[in-house]
Amino acid sequence: MPETSTAAPAEPGTNWAGNVAYRAARLHRPASLAELQSVVAGSERVKALGSRHCFNDIADTPADLVALDRLPGEVVLEPAPDGDGGTAWVPGGARYSEVVPHLAEHGSALHNLASLPHITVAGATATGTHGSGNRNGSLSTAVVGLELVRADGELVRLAPGDPDFAGAVVHLGALGVVTRIGLRYQPAFQVRTDVYVELTWERLFADFDAVADAAYSVSVFTDWREVTQVWVKARTDEHAVVPEEFFGARAATEPTHMLPGTPVENLTDQLGLPGEWHERLPHFRTGFTPSSGEELQTEYFVPRQHGREACEALRSLAHRIAPLLQVSELRTVAADDLWLSPAYGGDVLALHFTWLPEEERVRALLPAIEAALRPYGARPHWGKLFTTGADELAALYPRMGSFRELVRRFDPQGVFRNAYLDRTVAAFA
Repeated sequence: MPETSTAAPAEPGTNWAGNVAYRAARLHRPASLAELQSVVAGSERVKALGSRHCFNDIADTPADLVALDRLPGEVVLEPAPDGDGGTAWVPGGARYSEVVPHLAEHGSALHNLASLPHITVAGATATGTHGSGNRNGSLSTAVVGLELVRADGELVRLAPGDPDFAGAVVHLGALGVVTRIGLRYQPAFQVRTDVYVELTWERLFADFDAVADAAYSVSVFTDWREVTQVWVKARTDEHAVVPEEFFGARAATEPTHMLPGTPVENLTDQLGLPGEWHERLPHFRTGFTPSSGEELQTEYFVPRQHGREACEALRSLAHRIAPLLQVSELRTVAADDLWLSPAYGGDVLALHFTWLPEEERVRALLPAIEAALRPYGARPHWGKLFTTGADELAALYPRMGSFRELVRRFDPQGVFRNAYLDRTVAAFA
């Protein structure tokens, strides 16, 4: 006999930014895998709810939301036979802030982390979220195993080599509820962060590839009128000496926030102080509100070879962007073969916007930004604000047709279908 779900009327809850109010009639917090399977199999429409850090309605549904914070499980490390790394099995509801200390305690590391550690592993990898670095793939490229509950309640396991695996990693919540995820880990390493100011656009464009390749991870911050800061995160085993000048920019002499006037206490350490990978690769500390706390976000990915032209196109809109902008960040991400990854098929430049919390004005501006970037094949971040529709997205993703077929096989009745997927994937059109 299936277990009865622990369900309650949905809280009048919103996403992290407060711009999406979830419409679900019920919020479930299952305490066992069997209970989760019962909820999914018994629902007409259901979506998984993670850290609520998406800025759009990707997790919205009128029926049932499922939070996995009560589902039992722990991080389990499976060393590789050669002893050089292995697989970390992570519960579906776990956040990076809960996973990385466990890895660090065992002398292990992930290859990359996002700007903030507050997000869930399952949600970040399902949307192609990324860290940065010319040779670093997105967070999704660390995935080497998935366990998810399909629409009929069956637990399905996928691994590299399975024909569906490359399509299932960046799944947008369309295939099922992830209960466990396997991440490739490696030996731990140390990183130092140095911040530079007064880099010019001219010097950046003259040496763009060299700037991006100068360290393990490089972030360029801008308001589109000028370059405001460059954060250079170098592995100490790769870069023994970090210069006082960086392509003509000078080193900051005190901790510096990318958002002027914001307290620096919520940032990870700078000024070249070496630290463990998980204490330097994110921009923000775990115990503090990330970024400004009151914001919206948008991000687009363009092929790296079009980076300069894309930036020039955005600079022409600086007079419209700047009044709504808190800061923009430019980062590179290495290519991968995951069907719906923004880096599918080639290295990309990520163009990130942190906006003031003025959604109506931001949404009114997005079509102009997307039009400016359209000649360069810009793909939007799946978890942030954008207006690009299903037809254009299908043209940007060569395997979109294959993904639609995968969705129909895993979810023929549209249990995980919602308005977001209808706008972007149109699997049931």
